[in-house]
Amino acid sequence: MKFDQLSNRVIGCALEVHRALGPGLLESAYEQCLAHELSQSNIPFKLQWPLPVEYKGIKLDCGYRVDLFVDGELIVELKSVDKITGIHKAQLLTYMKLSGVKVGLLINFNVEILKNGINRFVL
Repeated sequence: MKFDQLSNRVIGCALEVHRALGPGLLESAYEQCLAHELSQSNIPFKLQWPLPVEYKGIKLDCGYRVDLFVDGELIVELKSVDKITGIHKAQLLTYMKLSGVKVGLLINFNVEILKNGINRFVL
């Protein structure tokens, strides 16, 4: 599946979740609902995918978890915050670098209009 097509399908699922729930819930609620929408759309994903840190040739489990790893090609990091900051963007970019995944979505559900809460990154 092409990256743009996959990103667009995931964004469509996120829009459906936001339409139904609106802003104001915890990130964990949006994560579970988005996982349900992805399943309904037959989009393969892994929820809370463990991401080790490679340090001097060894992989260390430092407790990092990617919210959603979609179809082996896309990292989706979810937030429910007042404003996306540089640290949120840095988190996603670091996850992408550690995993070798080239495309990521940072989605903040705590906005009135979801398109204002979506950031797409490509390495």
